[in-house]
Amino acid sequence: MAVSNRLVMLLAAFVWYSGGIALLFKGGSLARGAYAINPESIWVFLAPLLGVAVGLIKARFIFFHSCEKNIKRIKALKQPRLWQCFRPGMIIFLAIIIPTGAWMSRAAAGKFGFLCLVCGLDLSICVALLTSSITFWKLKAFSAADH
Repeated sequence: MAVSNRLVMLLAAFVWYSGGIALLFKGGSLARGAYAINPESIWVFLAPLLGVAVGLIKARFIFFHSCEKNIKRIKALKQPRLWQCFRPGMIIFLAIIIPTGAWMSRAAAGKFGFLCLVCGLDLSICVALLTSSITFWKLKAFSAADH
């Protein structure tokens, strides 16, 4: 069943924003867990800051381009389907990376260094997703006139 390009775009944006928001909460929870174990360590503060810095770099060099490319691809679809919000490779990647991230968080429980590492990783992806999401607005991805 064909749907509108706009609906496919909205689904892509929903996934993009949902991932960023979920990782923000998850990263914050991991940071609190690390703080509970060792509040005196500089890594409790440095890991989230490094995550944000790396996330800004990822956004600039990877995520902006990826998001823009996906928006242009969706706009060009002749008979879009909901599942076309991302390319099949990206859907497979998400199906692998989401459970892997959940496993990493569970494995980090109670381990200060691992909590800091996963916190930084999650926040870097969070910042990259949320920062690059500006592309949806910059390219007027939701404009009904374009679809």
